[in-house]
Amino acid sequence: MFKGKTVVITGGANGIGKAAASLFLERGANVSIWDFNEEVAKQTVTEFGVAERTLFCKVNVAAMEDCVNAATATVAKFGRIDVLINNAGITRDASLTKMDAQQWQQVLDVNLTGVFNTTKSVCDYMIKQKYGRIISTSSVVALYGNFGQTNYAATKGGVISFTKSLAKELGKYNITVNAVAPGFVETDIIKTIPDHVLQMIIFRVPLGRAGKPADVAKAYAFLASDDAEYISGTVINVDGGLTF
Repeated sequence: MFKGKTVVITGGANGIGKAAASLFLERGANVSIWDFNEEVAKQTVTEFGVAERTLFCKVNVAAMEDCVNAATATVAKFGRIDVLINNAGITRDASLTKMDAQQWQQVLDVNLTGVFNTTKSVCDYMIKQKYGRIISTSSVVALYGNFGQTNYAATKGGVISFTKSLAKELGKYNITVNAVAPGFVETDIIKTIPDHVLQMIIFRVPLGRAGKPADVAKAYAFLASDDAEYISGTVINVDGGLTF
């Protein structure tokens, strides 16, 4: 399905990003993993066992220079960039009255400025080839809010607005721009939630379980595929029917 195409995945060393990298490799793509955790990322690439179709670039998405250098390295190895998955994200949870400026700014730098940096670094390549798929990770928290996550919700809401605006700018170049809004997914972040709280959340999910990283990865793959060539500027919830 993706043979000959190159997919960039930020935060691709573990969790949802790793699941996405595995799925795209399985479907024939070249995958460039942009991640800050060098040790884990190198282990992930080794685990995949297809060095000729994988590349790791150490990237702090909050730093534009890192993103530009990684885009250059990706094109140098694979010749093009067809798909960007803006998957990297962090949380620094606290109620607003207890949140300090650093907690606010760190989340904005990675979750929102990071999306700007990575997208801008690959845009010119996609425009030149008149083809591209840009998929960014938002959250159901952006749509419904969540206690203790004003910073996170603000960034994920920003990602949705960024997506809708950019879709209007890039459509003429045959580039689609979409977002995925996961619910509660079995990643390292969910492990920090007390079990009794997690069970209460799962109780409210009509499908009766937390999401798996592969559930979100499949949504990425759909939006990157030719099956979604006329879908742009939209948000797909991957949340098992969860509402807050």
